[in-house]
Amino acid sequence: MDLEAVRTFVAVAEAGQFQEAAAGLSVTQQAVSKRVAALEKELDVRLFTRTARGTRLTVDGQAFLPHAHELLRVAERADASVRPGRRALRVDVVNRRITTAWLVQDFYRLHPEIELDVVTLDTDVEGAVAAVAAGTVDATFHAVPPRQHLPEAIGTARVVDEPHELLVGPRHPLAGARAVAPERLAGHRIRMPGLDGRGEVTDYYAEFTATFGVTIDAVGPLFGNEALLAEIAGSADLATLVGEGSRYLWPDSYDLRRIPVRGPAPVYPMSLIWRDDNPHPGLAALRDHLVARRTPPSEADDLWFPTWNRRPAPRP
Repeated sequence: MDLEAVRTFVAVAEAGQFQEAAAGLSVTQQAVSKRVAALEKELDVRLFTRTARGTRLTVDGQAFLPHAHELLRVAERADASVRPGRRALRVDVVNRRITTAWLVQDFYRLHPEIELDVVTLDTDVEGAVAAVAAGTVDATFHAVPPRQHLPEAIGTARVVDEPHELLVGPRHPLAGARAVAPERLAGHRIRMPGLDGRGEVTDYYAEFTATFGVTIDAVGPLFGNEALLAEIAGSADLATLVGEGSRYLWPDSYDLRRIPVRGPAPVYPMSLIWRDDNPHPGLAALRDHLVARRTPPSEADDLWFPTWNRRPAPRP
């Protein structure tokens, strides 16, 4: 169905005159008549009757009018869904409980005028880059090892350097520690079910365990964060690692402890990933916000990064 003919029909119905509708549409009266005639032919009904004062909707015209309005609204929504600046900025935060989620939430608090569509893609950096390249999302957060192939149109900027914390129950031997060095984790079971054998996260923990002699127990499926927290709360030997900025809730009866890992502090680096040719104004605002708020670690900080870590200069 010709949307211009539908739009013309609505204009005539609202104006009550072909001439006035033509003026509002900036076309000739003859063009209006032709569009309405074509629509009537397509629908095989008469939409208007002429009167001494102009035009009046027929019964069929009255029945068609609300559907015509809906057609135009749908067309407007479809147009807005793909037009930068009019559609929502689609951002993959990876997991709604980790630092990236509250970073985007903080951005939204400062820029409520920018509509956001926050999603979580279950993929590694390779899949996330492909999603950005394909336009599935406007931006995502992942660690980007130097070996990672990036298409020419893809831009990245380091925006997160997140230290770890040890999460333990009240009966764990380290429950009373104010901080713990990575070497002290040797001999303790670090429970991380669901950690698969691919991707940059697995590579990070593989190097972490090799460096500090830590054992990660990844056996079995992940039944959700709540199940893992309950398991740790009831155990005297299980623990897990969480990001310093991650957000988890548990019942007071669990009495879980979050203990900073220091001396050195293992740091997981994450970058914002986007397409350079993406013109969405919200993307530029998000990138500027994240780059401005990041405080790069100094050389004096006692930190541990994986050997594949790199620190690209932020791109304006």
